[in-house]
Amino acid sequence: MDGIDGKVALVTGAARGIGAAVVAALTEAGATVAAVDVVDGVPFVADVRDPEAVARVADRVERELGPIAIGVSVAGILRPAAICDTTDAEWSDTFAVNSTGVFNVLRDLGRRMRSRRSGSLVTVGSNAAGVPRAGMAAYAASKAAATMLTRCLGLELAGDGVRCNIVSPGSTDTDMQRLLWTDENGPEQVIAGDSARFRAGIPLGRIADPADIADAVVFLASARARHVTMQNLYVDGGATLRA
Repeated sequence: MDGIDGKVALVTGAARGIGAAVVAALTEAGATVAAVDVVDGVPFVADVRDPEAVARVADRVERELGPIAIGVSVAGILRPAAICDTTDAEWSDTFAVNSTGVFNVLRDLGRRMRSRRSGSLVTVGSNAAGVPRAGMAAYAASKAAATMLTRCLGLELAGDGVRCNIVSPGSTDTDMQRLLWTDENGPEQVIAGDSARFRAGIPLGRIADPADIADAVVFLASARARHVTMQNLYVDGGATLRA
């Protein structure tokens, strides 16, 4: 794909779920992909909560593979709980990964791309950042922070030729989504919605596959989106009614 073939891409949260799908999609589009995660089993291991670890892994990627032209922040965690029941640790851990982790990656890669006056950064957020969710306040707030952080960086780096965008998935068939299911009817319940929890269903009638999210990431990273920056693309089957 234009603007991806032959480029080096760094993807966090790459071991499974949406991150693994993004790695596969970018590789298919011709990129050389550095898969980064906190767990073993990926070529590059780093904890996004640690800015020094982020810098070290980016240095290694550029030393071994070449200049990073595409950066995708996928790493995230979910600790579902009502606000009054959320512990200090759950709150701080959620923000450490979902917000500060994104900040560490965007800041490091943004500096490198600014100096080269080109690049594309994509943050995988969540539609929960734009619509209140019962029992998901820490997650929603952390994703909202990451979304606005990405947009602000896009404004600051626009003059340097660096684009920054967000893909906001809805319910997607991942391990994280399955944590929220209480029985084998989980998918059907998500699609139908839950009026008691003020949650709309999914108008398109299906839960997203990780590849659906990855395709949106690839588009925003490509030259086909060369005039797109600071945008938040919801990929949720219409679940939020784009509130």
